[in-house]
Amino acid sequence: MSISGTAKVAAETVAANTKRGGDIRVTLSPKTVGCTSGFGGVLRLLPGEYVTEHTHPYSEEFLHIIRGRLEMSLDGEPVSLAPGDSLLVPIGMRHRLLNVGTEPAEAVFHLSPLAPRPELGHVDTEVPVHLDASSPEVGGVR
Repeated sequence: MSISGTAKVAAETVAANTKRGGDIRVTLSPKTVGCTSGFGGVLRLLPGEYVTEHTHPYSEEFLHIIRGRLEMSLDGEPVSLAPGDSLLVPIGMRHRLLNVGTEPAEAVFHLSPLAPRPELGHVDTEVPVHLDASSPEVGGVR
């Protein structure tokens, strides 16, 4: 749906990225809606699931917890997160997210600014969970 330059994307219509763990769905991105300043979406983790450690050399990451109990490791230091908490991950900081609770967790994320090219936006510092899993591209024509 578009109204005067806005765009609506349902998370269930976007392919899940499970390569680094959990269910990550990039809903708003250059590829999905043609945005030019960043990208965002939703993340779901079952109890015990995690997103492998990585960095973003060009982007800050903004994370807001909707439900569940999570622990974000920032350069190896744990930060406990609960529903209603928001966290800023600075550019270049190693981070890893773990569901430490007994129920599914859900968070909303946004990264900005965009890397010069999509393949430069994410650097793995831990082996991905599913090496053969699909990793939908965030990027597109800018």
